[in-house]
Amino acid sequence: MRIATFNINGIKARLPRLLEWLDETRPDIACLQEIKTSDETFPVKDIEDAGYGVIWHGQKGFNGVAILARGESPVEIRRGLEGEPEDEHSRYLEADVKGVRVASIYLPNGNPQPGPKFDYKLRWMKRLRDRAAEIWAEEVPAILAGDYNVIPRDIDTFSVKAMQDDALMQPESREAYRRLLNDGWTDAILSRHPNGGVWTFWDYQANSWPRDAGFRIDHLLLSPAAADRLIDAQVDKAFRGREKASDHAPTWVELRGI
Repeated sequence: MRIATFNINGIKARLPRLLEWLDETRPDIACLQEIKTSDETFPVKDIEDAGYGVIWHGQKGFNGVAILARGESPVEIRRGLEGEPEDEHSRYLEADVKGVRVASIYLPNGNPQPGPKFDYKLRWMKRLRDRAAEIWAEEVPAILAGDYNVIPRDIDTFSVKAMQDDALMQPESREAYRRLLNDGWTDAILSRHPNGGVWTFWDYQANSWPRDAGFRIDHLLLSPAAADRLIDAQVDKAFRGREKASDHAPTWVELRGI
């Protein structure tokens, strides 16, 4: 079973690229972020015509997450995280799909830092950790997949100097991410590429893609029951180079026996 995460950076603008990727790679489950569309304008027919059932949590113009399942409909478990009732950002969607608990996550960017946006990012990460602990307690195969907007280690970026003041790489962001791993979640890409140098994002600015000036912020965290089934974890890097592509590349894990 292949489970992928893909920050699509606007599902209507990138729909041809998304459909190409679905057709060429046929993931069993795909978690999307930054769909940037309201619930009413989500292109559900195009997704269904591609052979996928889908649920989504939209927001006009920015944010928004979705979960796609090949040949069936995801069973929604939760949308949004508890802890801040006033938080109306569409950043979290959770479902049961094909015997796996899956969450599609779009974590706040946090820039500029320091400031209220960075404070919100850290609070959101605490809320995510609280929900992750609840999922953990169920002892089911589970994957927390998405754009975490965290560069976990220095070797996960093309340039420490270029990113040193960014919210993605602050000690507080990294520590919040490490707490998830210390709780027992497995970073799938890290487990297959411990020496780093694997990017999932290349900015549109500064000729970043041709220079391969990227960093790793799209992560798939596996519960023990999922980590025990891990076969591989990789990035579909070539899709970043296509015309009018997202600035992220799809990132995936493959699991056995589910």
